Amino acid sequence: MANMKDVAKLAGVSVSTVSHIINGTRFVKEDTKNRVMDAIRQTGYIHNTIARSLVTSSTQTIGLAISAISNFYFADIIAAIERSARASGHTLLLADTHDDLDEELRVVQALHQRRVDGVLLATAGDADSESLQYLQDLGVPTVLVDRCASTKFDQVGTENIEATAELTGHLTEHGHQRIGLIAGRELLRTTVERERGWRLGLQRANLKPDRRLVASGQSSADFAEAAVERLLSEPDPPTALVVANNHMTIGVMSALTRLGVSVPDDLALAVFDDFEWANYFHPRLTAMAQPIGDIGACAIETLLSRIADPKRPTTTVQLPATFKRRESCGCQAPTRPAKEQP
Repeated sequence: MANMKDVAKLAGVSVSTVSHIINGTRFVKEDTKNRVMDAIRQTGYIHNTIARSLVTSSTQTIGLAISAISNFYFADIIAAIERSARASGHTLLLADTHDDLDEELRVVQALHQRRVDGVLLATAGDADSESLQYLQDLGVPTVLVDRCASTKFDQVGTENIEATAELTGHLTEHGHQRIGLIAGRELLRTTVERERGWRLGLQRANLKPDRRLVASGQSSADFAEAAVERLLSEPDPPTALVVANNHMTIGVMSALTRLGVSVPDDLALAVFDDFEWANYFHPRLTAMAQPIGDIGACAIETLLSRIADPKRPTTTVQLPATFKRRESCGCQAPTRPAKEQP
């Protein structure tokens, strides 16, 4: 069976040059690339997707780098993206970043080395992160999903600022003046935007945002549980809370149950992310629902457009969320019509 050394010998190049051509990790002159491609065909080396991609310039695969395990919302996003990718005739390669910047760079490089046609990335960093720099330097077709961190790339996500302002404003309409925020991980674009929305909702009600009412839940249930305890131990605790994602909502509800805090009688609650359980909690959770299916479809469509036309201007699409009014904010449950008497 032929190996990379056989290909290199026949093409008159080094083994490392063959490797760079196969993995797309370094620019190689066109005539050298052609000699290697001819050698691959002659030796029969790598009769698989990678070898075919050297000829067709397409592997029909899309890489998705995302925190797949620690975020319930992302599990739904992955399913939506996979459906849209499959419908377009592409295979999805999933790599879990664990929301760790070093791991994110590693999996982005691994996806690129597998010659995916493009990358979808929910970055844990900002516009200057190493993974974004890597993708930009090598010209990898890329769409940022959910976390719109850099206008140098196409981006698809939810509109967070007005959505969080609406959640906060709804609580002020119930008469609350001390409204706390359980915020996500620092540096995440969604964290920044949702805190900005919280501030905007308060300002529209002529209320001054109080930084002491903001606690970081680090986008996790355990940290959110501790954050609630800290806020409620303040001398003048909040009478209402906005929770910035569904994973933290689990921790918040756990803390409130353990502390014997009644929702909404003792503390009103409005949360970002609607999810399957939100309608089954007691009371049911007032929530801002993200358009998950539309995000998945738009992300794939945008990436395929970028692959087809690498030089077109970048776009940012922020889709509107939908307000789900239930009882945790203090609204009354809808009354059911009385049964007719026989």
